Amino acid sequence: MKRIRVIRGWKDLPPEDRGAAVAMGSFDGVHKGHQQVIELAARAAGDLDAPLGVITFDPHPRVYFRPDEPAFRLMKTDQQARALEKLNVDILYVLPLDAELAGMTDREFATQVLHQGLGARHVAVGFDNSFGKGRTGTPDTMRQYGDELGFGVSVADPVGHGGEKFSSTQVRDALRDGRPEVAADILGRPFAIEGTVQRGRQLGRKLGFPTANVDLADYVTPRFGVYATRTRLSDGRQFDGVANIGMNPTVQGLTRPLLEVWMFDFDEDIYDRIIETDLVAFLRPEEKFDGLEAMTVQVMRDADEARRVLGS
Repeated sequence: MKRIRVIRGWKDLPPEDRGAAVAMGSFDGVHKGHQQVIELAARAAGDLDAPLGVITFDPHPRVYFRPDEPAFRLMKTDQQARALEKLNVDILYVLPLDAELAGMTDREFATQVLHQGLGARHVAVGFDNSFGKGRTGTPDTMRQYGDELGFGVSVADPVGHGGEKFSSTQVRDALRDGRPEVAADILGRPFAIEGTVQRGRQLGRKLGFPTANVDLADYVTPRFGVYATRTRLSDGRQFDGVANIGMNPTVQGLTRPLLEVWMFDFDEDIYDRIIETDLVAFLRPEEKFDGLEAMTVQVMRDADEARRVLGS
């Protein structure tokens, strides 16, 4: 599989990084609705013999314009790049959302960024896409600018189940409700948390279940509780496991939620290494136990249940 090129910015690009057929959106999650937009861009790329590109923004527009809202991200940029690579995307354009970009009218964005900066030959957007200052740009205005500036435009219809369109909001709601299988159905793969393994108190190791602890950072916070999981290491190995997400109320001291994952049949030092953990199934809510012994008994029960769920 060819490697995706990640390009940060839109100014002064060399000729080989311009002239793509692009899909435009935030693409947080790269869910099935997003995939429809990318498919339209892919068809145009094939017709034009052009590279397939995806445009996204950093920070996410919601973070830029509403910085005080709770964390909500479904993936980090490198996870996004891997998901797009599997869809045969050639170039991921990560546009820095700064005062200059945020202040552009929809016409300025189409002219300066899409046409002059990226040299886009085709732009695919979702049916509900908006762009430009005040979100005044619509698929219809994009078509108008495409006609004026010389790039093709295609607009993806909504896709979903039973009349309800797939959306990143649906994925977040499912995760907050403790329904990771619903999130996975919309995403087309399990929701995964990626992060650096922190040095903890090593309490789990002493109790017989060594955990790798990862901060949730900017991710949407799933329902606190215990999950059946699959964790990948950077070398490609994957391990079934069981994880707690939350504040671990039996053992005081956490100041923010943590993913604590016990990978079965694994015992190596992976501190400061990056792991990625799929949430496969929700097993039970987080609870406070009378002591470490009661907690350990329940963790062993959770592990048996996780093995059963993952085995089936």
